Parts: sequence; structure tokens; C-alpha cells
Amino acid sequence: MSKYILSCCSTADLSEEHFKKIEVPFVSFTFEMDGKQYVDDLGKSINFDDFYKMVGEGANVKTSQVNEKQFEEFFEKYLKDGYDVLHVCLSSGISGVINSANMAKNVLSAKYPDRKILLLDSLSASSGYGLFIDMMAKKKKEGMSIDELYEWGENNKLKVHHWFFTTDLTCFIRGGRVSKTAGFVGKMLSICPLLNVDYKGALIPREKIRGKHNVIDRIVEKMKEHAEGGLNYSGKCYISNSACLADAEEVAKKVEETFKSLDGKVLINNIGTVIGCHTGPGTVALFFYGDERVD
Repeated sequence: MSKYILSCCSTADLSEEHFKKIEVPFVSFTFEMDGKQYVDDLGKSINFDDFYKMVGEGANVKTSQVNEKQFEEFFEKYLKDGYDVLHVCLSSGISGVINSANMAKNVLSAKYPDRKILLLDSLSASSGYGLFIDMMAKKKKEGMSIDELYEWGENNKLKVHHWFFTTDLTCFIRGGRVSKTAGFVGKMLSICPLLNVDYKGALIPREKIRGKHNVIDRIVEKMKEHAEGGLNYSGKCYISNSACLADAEEVAKKVEETFKSLDGKVLINNIGTVIGCHTGPGTVALFFYGDERVD
């Protein structure tokens, strides 16, 4: 069996220590804030507290996906050392980054005809993408070949659930995802939108729930409805948050009280800077493995 690398993008929103532990290298997106360029490097260039404070105060932000040249450089360092590459991309439902990866693949496949480059659209984002990568890394460690792992990924990617809520509509209004009128009414009534990632990998509003405690209860109900085995779910559960750790901890506590057979404690991560440019502060996201997303 040929040796190979499993890799992903920084937008999987895991910690640097986590990426190292599961031996998955990542290539970084970039973003611009008030005219200054930053690398999405897991909070090293700018820490998450400062980032979300600036975004919340109205900083002008713009994200950039990994380009073809960056992918060429990233892939080639493994190809020239004799490794094949299985790269898992951020969802095509929210980014065109897989197109850049494909262009790099075409160039490098001609240069390294004996090597294999496989690209997989995760249809996932943030730590849901991270949970998917974590699961794939485990399968790789168990001995799956690159082709077997690619097939497993294609067959299981829609079983990773992503449920989000936000208590701060500011960035959603600013980005046009919520109208100013709806945003004003939402703030007045303490509406917390509940969203998820659909079967196309796009972020879709699902419910409008009044009050933070009610939306926290509802997001745990969604896990009851969709988690593999229901209340007997024995897989991992990840949460990511954007400068609202107390809310994330409340969700984690309810999940741990509800699902007694979890594989370890709920892991709480930060929503990274690229995803955070779009969510702003106040977002909590819950991720788990379950039935297949069909809508």
C-alpha cells in the first residue's frame, strides 16, 4: 500500500495541538481586516478575543480562499517525497476552494504521474469539518488505503451534522443574510435563529426561536433527533463558538447530561477567523455524527 498524507484546510477549526495529534497537515485561508492581511492560522496572527472584538465593533473584513499556487506548493512538498495526497476541502456550498485545489491537481498530476492526488468535498464547515477530519484520521490510522478512505469519506460525509445558533444578529445583518427590518425585530424580540448545514453543504436558516435558553434546549433536541443511536449516541461531539464560551459551555453541559455514552467530553473549539468573518461574535455550533442529511 502506497504511503499517503491526509490533509485539509484551516477552516476545519481545530486547535494546532489537535491537528498535530491526529497527524493532519492543513493549508491556510487568509483574510483582510481594515486593510491588513492576516493568515487563518488558528489564532496565532491575531488572538480570537481581539479578532471578535474588532469584528463586533464593525471592522471591515474580507476573506480569501486558498489559491491554485498555494495548493501547488502545499501538495508538492509531499508528492516529491513519495507520498500520495488525499485532501479534504471546505464545503463547496460555502466556498469555491475545491476549484483551486483541482487546478493545482491538474498541474501536479502531469509533473508527478506516478503519484495520486484525491480531492474530497467535505460538505462541512468549522468544527463539523474538523470532526469529519478527525474520523477520517482514525480510519487512516486503522489501516485504510487512500482509495478506501476516499470512498469512506464520500459515503459518510453527509452523516456529520452541523447545528448553529446566534445571539448576535449584527454580522448577519451587515452581511445581508438577515434584512435590517428583520434584524431590528429579531433584536427587539430576542430572536435567536437556528441554522444548519444542508445536504448541499450550504448554511440554511431553519427556525426562529425566542430566547437563548430556548434555542439551547432546541439545539440539543436536534441532536436527540439525528444522532446515531439517539440517546445512546456513543460518538464524539464537538462545539465551536465565536467569543461566547459561556453559551458553548451551557450547550456542552446539556449534551453531556443528555447523552451518557459519549466518546469523551464534548470538545469546545473556537470558530476560526475566516468562518468568524461571516458569523461575527455570538455564534455557537454543535456537531455530531448521525443519520444522513437529506434536505
